[in-house]
Amino acid sequence: MGTANATGWEASVTCPKPRVLIVGCGGAGGNSVGRLHRLGVAGARTAIVNTDRAHLETVEADRKLLIGQTVTRGMGAGGRPEIGERCADLADDELRNLVMSQDLVFLTVGLGGGTGTGVAPHIAELASASGAVVIAVATTPFKAERGRIRTAQAGIQRLRPNCDSLIILDNNRLLDLVPNLPVERAFSVMDVLIAEVIKGVTEAINLPSLINLDFNDVRTVLSEGGTSTILYGENSIDDPDRVVSETLSNPLLDVDTKGARAALIHISSGPSLSLRTAFRVVDGITANMRSDANVIFGVRVDPRHHDIIRVIAVLTGLKAPDLDVPVEAAPNLETVNPLSLYPRLR
Repeated sequence: MGTANATGWEASVTCPKPRVLIVGCGGAGGNSVGRLHRLGVAGARTAIVNTDRAHLETVEADRKLLIGQTVTRGMGAGGRPEIGERCADLADDELRNLVMSQDLVFLTVGLGGGTGTGVAPHIAELASASGAVVIAVATTPFKAERGRIRTAQAGIQRLRPNCDSLIILDNNRLLDLVPNLPVERAFSVMDVLIAEVIKGVTEAINLPSLINLDFNDVRTVLSEGGTSTILYGENSIDDPDRVVSETLSNPLLDVDTKGARAALIHISSGPSLSLRTAFRVVDGITANMRSDANVIFGVRVDPRHHDIIRVIAVLTGLKAPDLDVPVEAAPNLETVNPLSLYPRLR
């Protein structure tokens, strides 16, 4: 009887983990997910959707979908979003099944081309309609790419209504931050950024912590609406003030974080992390936020970090100008400095 009761109690308190899917749309999005897949993300599955068969063969994911073969013959959308959108329409059932029953869906996409710009809004709409929390991380083109900038702006307008959170990364930042890096490594900065953000948020809600974050914490913070952004920082466990400065120091982030209505903060560090230090970091990050801001935080001991504190902070409910203007005239998009998320490339 005692054993049966114990077993019954264990069953009653065991909760299923949230189902997390990470979808790369098009070439750039597929590259980001391919990197994530190689790194491994606890508690998440990966998928890549493309109209280009050759690219799909070069990347890895749990599932790969080649769509629109009757339209593109597997040779890509040619930079035309209307073709990408048509391919998504034809693959509606496949895409619907892909996102069905997911709790959290991350989308990675490079806006301005054909497949990503055309497909990502369609997948976001299907995921949102199925009840998932949808977070999109999108990169925008270089200014020299001219017409692709307007294409990206149109993609933003289509993507935003079906995303709980839309983070935009500006490729132009690479010209200032890593102008002398080899091209392949410079572009990998964006992939690293996207990987860190998605891996950090996913593992924060799926791995055991001293102070746990759960899926509903993520949902609560993201439901605040408005502009959202993600900050990242890491530094010595002996200098929590520097950790705070590292996390908040983002000169290329033009959105004013002081007005944030909510924050989801996750701290990970080695076994020597003290509760006092953790609270000092959280207090520093939230010091200038609204007095009524909804702050939720978690702490996890990770032996891999040894004497380093790593922080990922999701800030939501920020004010930003209307996005109905061209991308090149809108510096206050939710733009993140890639190197703030990858300090070793400085």
